[in-house]
Amino acid sequence: MTTNGTGTHGAILADTVPEGGDSPLVELRSAGKSYGNIRALHGVDLTVRPGQVTCVLGDNGAGKSTLIKIVSGLHQHTEGEFLVDGRPVRFSTPREALDRGIATVYQDLATVPLMPVWRNFFLGSEMTKGPWPVRRLDIERMKKTADEELRNMGIVLDDLEQPIGTLSGGQRQCVAIARAVYFGARVLILDEPTAALGVKQSGVVLKYIAAARERGLGVIFITHNPHHAYMVGDHFSVLRLGTMELTASRDQVSLEELTNHMAGGTELAALKHELAQVRGVDVEELPEEKDLTAPVASPGEKTP
Repeated sequence: MTTNGTGTHGAILADTVPEGGDSPLVELRSAGKSYGNIRALHGVDLTVRPGQVTCVLGDNGAGKSTLIKIVSGLHQHTEGEFLVDGRPVRFSTPREALDRGIATVYQDLATVPLMPVWRNFFLGSEMTKGPWPVRRLDIERMKKTADEELRNMGIVLDDLEQPIGTLSGGQRQCVAIARAVYFGARVLILDEPTAALGVKQSGVVLKYIAAARERGLGVIFITHNPHHAYMVGDHFSVLRLGTMELTASRDQVSLEELTNHMAGGTELAALKHELAQVRGVDVEELPEEKDLTAPVASPGEKTP
């Protein structure tokens, strides 16, 4: 394990391109983003390959949202390089990113709750039929296509006419993933897809993340939950205060190590001593550090 020059942070375990495998779909090389005098992201390296899930973990304010905005075309990087298919790019709009096969599924999903599932599937890209100027929506074709594409992802819904708002949070996430795949996504960015879900619904979403990987997509899974990341991830990057705390492949890091980096091992050790002083006990009487880095339950989940 080495450092990237930022002191105790910045452990880089996977700093070389592995032999074999497909060429990267997306790369960030020493990328950064500044807003005026505020540096939100600095020296970030990220590689996304087809058929792999790259997990980006970090606490609130770590820089995850800024990274998403750069790759999805909302913002432009101010440092380093951003490459798609090996060529430098600088997207001006999310549409340009979509045209290159980079789709983002945000937490709010951008769905219309009272519209049917099939209508949301094609929202903004509806199929039509008939000659101009009397073209009209091809409803039957959209229903048939939506049903087929959802089934291809392993999603079976009894009634595509039901309002999408009646589906569970996990089901809505899965519909959004299937939609992105249908419209040509090669790189799928998932912004905290399990953050507001319970255990069962989170499991459903993780299942379809794995399905997207099996279909050859490169997946960027943004999350603050190391347990969820480790269940589906092939590579892991931990952000802390805008820089990379850790970059590692699955065979180079354990779940416990990943959790420790995510939680901040150094900070927890210092906190442990502070708590000992406050409580007036010996530091040995407090839980071990690995217990302090136990996974944080997602909202709606109950800790044992």
